[in-house]
Amino acid sequence: MTVLIIIFGALNLLAGIVIVINPEVIFGFLRNKLDKLELHILAIVVRLVLGVLLIYQSNVSKFPFVIEIIGWLSIVAAIFLAVIGRRNFNRLMSWALSFVKPFGRVGGVLAAAFGAFLIYAFV
Repeated sequence: MTVLIIIFGALNLLAGIVIVINPEVIFGFLRNKLDKLELHILAIVVRLVLGVLLIYQSNVSKFPFVIEIIGWLSIVAAIFLAVIGRRNFNRLMSWALSFVKPFGRVGGVLAAAFGAFLIYAFV
């Protein structure tokens, strides 16, 4: 189970680096898939699975309390995304993607840092 968290952290780190180098690769993909139901479902499922894994494995991490809090926040985010519905999800994503020009690379740095933190916490 810990391996899945480390893989997620590595993918997050990689995505963050890609966003810092060329934000349009990731954000362009998201814009193109915005109207697809699969994106909404994936956003919910990934947050839910990650949240459960983080809570379940928090005791083997270097920061059990912090990891458990992140896990609960992830589950709350998954529930929120499920409850708001598809149309509001699309509006939320469109709104978030409107910040790509001024803040995209900052988000990439934060994503990379979060991925690196997850890897560090479980290695």
